[in-house]
Amino acid sequence: MIRVGLVGQGITASLTPPMHEAEAAALGLAYEYRIFDLLDLGVPAERVGRILEEARESGFAAMNITHPCKQLVFDIVESLDDDAARLGAVNLVVFADGRLVGYNTDWIGYRDGLVAGLAGASFERVVQIGCGGAGAATAYALLSHGTAHLVLTDADVDRAEELTERMRPHFPGQVVETVQPGRLEAAIRTATGVVHATPMGMLHHPGVAFDVGLLQPAAWVSDVVYRPLETALVREATRRGHAVLDGGLMAVGQACASLQIITGANPDRARMERHFRALIGAEEQAAGGSIR
Repeated sequence: MIRVGLVGQGITASLTPPMHEAEAAALGLAYEYRIFDLLDLGVPAERVGRILEEARESGFAAMNITHPCKQLVFDIVESLDDDAARLGAVNLVVFADGRLVGYNTDWIGYRDGLVAGLAGASFERVVQIGCGGAGAATAYALLSHGTAHLVLTDADVDRAEELTERMRPHFPGQVVETVQPGRLEAAIRTATGVVHATPMGMLHHPGVAFDVGLLQPAAWVSDVVYRPLETALVREATRRGHAVLDGGLMAVGQACASLQIITGANPDRARMERHFRALIGAEEQAAGGSIR
């Protein structure tokens, strides 16, 4: 039996466990996925190190990590995958030979989503709004995918500058720059694609982060939010005829990459996506229509 867990805050409704378990079953693996919600456990995020130790001692193979523990775990693990080291965040810890090995599959999930969902799209000049945890992963993925010119912006200007400075040394042949929020409209007008990586559009954060009408006709749009899948941004961009990448592909991609690292098997990404979208559809139906 392969035992895996997810540790984070407010995660009891996470779709990661059913995605993992369904695909593991399809692969013929005995696999159990448990949730360790800090709110239910009544412990602060700073106790995540102890949770990991107890999981290792209990025979777990790995633990996925989510908000607010990704940076904390980065400082706890005993060795790091190169990409996790560059990103400064860990969302997967594998217990290997008595050691805690940290990985980051968020960026892999987003990169694979770009490949699967935006084939043939231009990555000449991409604007990204939001430079937090998700934004670090998407920026790294965009540059790894070959984005020639990446423009980063965030309401927290210092955070955007920090991410820009962190990315530049790893991609010396590409342009990474920061723009002030006041110059965002001008940047969007010349973009071949725009990535939205803030919470706006989630159930309790309604709205659209930028005016979709500013986009060039051939520009594409990507949203990292997946609850709901059809955010106001996705809906408006689709209505205007733009190629659109919803947040579901990143969610599926990170789960697929994590499962592969944990088990050494080759998950069927398309099958995992079908299951994920069925789960989202069931949520929306239970909510009485569409989660918006």
